[in-house]
Amino acid sequence: MKRIVLFIATNLAVVLVLSVAASLLGVNRFLTANGLQFGTLLAFAALMGFGGAFISLWMSKPIAKWSTGARVIERPQNELEHWLVNTVARFAHQANIPMPEVAIYDGEANAFATGPSKSNALVAVSTGLLQMMDRREAEAVIAHEVAHVANGDMVTLTLIQGVVNTFVIFISRVIGYAVDQFLRKGDQEQQGPGIAYMITSIVCEILFGILASMVVAYFSRQREFRADADAARLMGSSAPMASALRRLGGIEVHALQGGLASAGIASGSSWMALFSSHPPIAERVAALESMR
Repeated sequence: MKRIVLFIATNLAVVLVLSVAASLLGVNRFLTANGLQFGTLLAFAALMGFGGAFISLWMSKPIAKWSTGARVIERPQNELEHWLVNTVARFAHQANIPMPEVAIYDGEANAFATGPSKSNALVAVSTGLLQMMDRREAEAVIAHEVAHVANGDMVTLTLIQGVVNTFVIFISRVIGYAVDQFLRKGDQEQQGPGIAYMITSIVCEILFGILASMVVAYFSRQREFRADADAARLMGSSAPMASALRRLGGIEVHALQGGLASAGIASGSSWMALFSSHPPIAERVAALESMR
């Protein structure tokens, strides 16, 4: 798995850090003597939620390089690297997007695309995939990743993540306030939120954040179908993409270092289907075959 797991994990960490910092700095103006100001709380939650999502997006490319050990090909050193750069350039031209950075990394058969925008993207392919597939299959995989960039999938998923972050932060603080008020049982001597509010809010934020990742994973699965279809159009045939997926389905694809997920061409066996960033390979192949 590749881009989304890392993106979600980074997002959870960033939002949690922002939330703790806001609490320690006393940025709780939505808490008044008369209770919660829901409008102010919603605005605060949106600022924190979208802020965390976009910070994660901004960090996506450097974290992807660091976690996989990907080496950006600035000057191709051999025939394989020349072919890889030229293939990405050809599909980028067809998709009418700026040339992404091209990288290669050591690992099991996989590939991914990431980056904060179409003009600042990275397409990386593993040595395992290049060794295991023939050129037409590898081209289809690269076309799939370029399609992710052209479709703006990282930005789309960032906006979705921002929305779910907003609701997670909002609901967590409402529950935290309710628990804090219940434990204080009418004690009016203490001013401001108690420790129960902070602890409950943080715990709820972690739990709800994990559950909210199912929403992001669902949309990620839909984007995979679209990227498969766009790869088939870039290739002029759905057969190479279907063949590449069948080959991937016949091997065990391990999760990559750091868990980069959504834009990886293959994801490992999911412990829960609802959290999977990729649809089953059989469903993806069937969708491609229906295009013929």
